[in-house]
Amino acid sequence: MGKSVVIIGPAHPLRGGLATFNERLARAFQERGDEVEIVTFSLQYPSFLFPGKSQFLDEAAPQDLSIKVLINSVNPLSWYNTGNYIRKKKPDLVIFRYWLPFMGPAFGTIARLIRRNNHSRVLAITDNVIPHEKRPGDVPFTKYFLSSCDGFVTMSKAVQQDLERFQPQKPNKYLSHPLYDNFGSPETKAEACAAINLDPSYKYILFFGFIRAYKGLDLLLKAMADPRLKQRHDIKFIVAGEFYEDAAPYHTLIQELQLQDRLELRTEFIPNGAVKHYFCAADLIVQPYKHATQSGVTQVAYHFNKPMVVTNVGGLAEMVPHGEVGYVVEPEPQAIATAILDFYSSGKAASYSENIQVFKRKFSWENFTAAIYELAQKV
Repeated sequence: MGKSVVIIGPAHPLRGGLATFNERLARAFQERGDEVEIVTFSLQYPSFLFPGKSQFLDEAAPQDLSIKVLINSVNPLSWYNTGNYIRKKKPDLVIFRYWLPFMGPAFGTIARLIRRNNHSRVLAITDNVIPHEKRPGDVPFTKYFLSSCDGFVTMSKAVQQDLERFQPQKPNKYLSHPLYDNFGSPETKAEACAAINLDPSYKYILFFGFIRAYKGLDLLLKAMADPRLKQRHDIKFIVAGEFYEDAAPYHTLIQELQLQDRLELRTEFIPNGAVKHYFCAADLIVQPYKHATQSGVTQVAYHFNKPMVVTNVGGLAEMVPHGEVGYVVEPEPQAIATAILDFYSSGKAASYSENIQVFKRKFSWENFTAAIYELAQKV
């Protein structure tokens, strides 16, 4: 018999990777026969704290999911209303998606109210415990939230270590980020290029996702200027994703390095329906991060059988075995350029893609939800 599950975090009408993940997780629980509701935000961030152009999607709500819009992150009255709503609902399992200390006061209050029903087990999937960009209040907000939970899931060993500094006694489980299999089936390079107006005669390398300093786009641009890569006139680079910081320094760097003719800049929000075109047009996905926890981009690349270059930071190397499905390199332009050149000159592309098709089987949503239930039974 199925359980009742509430997932608390971003979902439609909010956009971005967290919302995509939470909705896919809800479907995974539904596939087990569980009754699932996602409780999301009426206000996620005040506009002055949000770095992008819009927090919201223009698309219709998914018809197969129950999504309740309740939480105002800066209004304590909404925290109490949300907590009491879920407390009375008495779900068997509550899963918070925690990625930012700013959410600590709201989530910590909601969790405390839920636990008053003496029935619901409260877990958190912690993307970050120590955030990428540090701000005042990070530590007390994080402590307040973590102390309100019964147990934790992390998707990188680096985050697991951070978590155990805050909560050494409570149970936690490291689980690999499951496969992003909700962006459609693979298509041919010709089909993908036609859909996003690219010349299919070029080889394409893809940087995908919101552009923030820690993601190292500047390192990739400098790698592109490596004299060895500049000789390869058949290679172009796609940057697909919205700037979440000032774009001017990047445009200045592109001009200084004279990369304009070798770049396809698609620096707007990429809707879910277009994601597959970018991945299927590309030969190689590059994640040149300066520091990281885990990345959903890796799991999109796996879904589309695309080899990767990732930097040896955070949990990225855990997910991309070097020399089997791609490259793990130091976060330096020369090392990134060397990996790209090896990919195109060594003839490894086919074997990498074949290995990916085997390796990615372990990243199933069925395994992920089963492991969450195992953790819930321990708390």
